[in-house]
Amino acid sequence: MKGISFFQLIKEDFSIVWERDPAIHSKFELLTNYPGVWSIFWYRIAHKLYSWGLKLPARILMGINQIFTGIDIHPAAKIGRRVFIDHGIGVVIGETTEIGNDVLIYQQVTLGGVSLSHGKRHPTIKDGVVIGAGAKVLGNITIGKNAKIGANSVVVKDVPDESTAVGIPARVVSKGFDRGKLSHNKLPDIDKELFEYLLKRFALLEHAYMSGDKDLLKKEEELDKIYQEFLKSMKLKD
Repeated sequence: MKGISFFQLIKEDFSIVWERDPAIHSKFELLTNYPGVWSIFWYRIAHKLYSWGLKLPARILMGINQIFTGIDIHPAAKIGRRVFIDHGIGVVIGETTEIGNDVLIYQQVTLGGVSLSHGKRHPTIKDGVVIGAGAKVLGNITIGKNAKIGANSVVVKDVPDESTAVGIPARVVSKGFDRGKLSHNKLPDIDKELFEYLLKRFALLEHAYMSGDKDLLKKEEELDKIYQEFLKSMKLKD
C-alpha cells in the first residue's frame, strides 16, 4: 500500500481497536478476544503472498485463519487501512471485494457475489462505511463514503455517500452522517411505518363508508400526502 510500510500497516490494524471498541482494557485481550484483528493480520500476509504469485500458500493460510477465527477472507481482496472487524464470526469477504479506509464491519456480514463469471463481481466499500451485523452486500455495487448499512439488510444496489440503507432489499432511507455515533438503535423500521400507514388508511376508509362523513376526505388527502412523502424518502425506483 502506497505511503506506508507493511509493518506500519499491521501496527495500525492493532491500534485501531483502542479507538473502535470501548470494551478493550488491556493489550493481552488482543490475543484472546479479537478474531477480526487477527484475521486482518493474516490477510495482510496472505495478500502479499498472493500478489507475488504464491496463490496456493495464500489460500492455505487464509483457510487456516478461517478455522481459528470463523472469518473467511479471500487473499485477493483489497482491504485498506484501519479496517476493523468487530466480533467477526461469520464474516465473508469475496475475491474481488475492495474495502477503503476506516471501515467498520460487524459479525455475520457477507461481501459476496451474485455471478459466476470472472472479473469484478463483489462490492466496493468506500472510506468510513459502517456495515451492521448480519448485513449482506452482494454483487459489483458501490457503498458510498461514510454510508451506513443497517443490521440484517440485503444490499443489491449502489448506496450514495453519507446515506443510511436498511431493509430487504435495502433502500436508502436517510442522508447525513454523524462520525461520532453509530446510532444502530435509531435505524428506521420501514415495514412498521408502511404497516401503520395501511392500518390508518383502512380505518379511515371504513369509517367514511360506515358514517358517510365527507369531511373525512380531507383527512384521507393528508394521509395520502404523508404516504407520498414516505415513498419519496425511500427513493423507490423501477
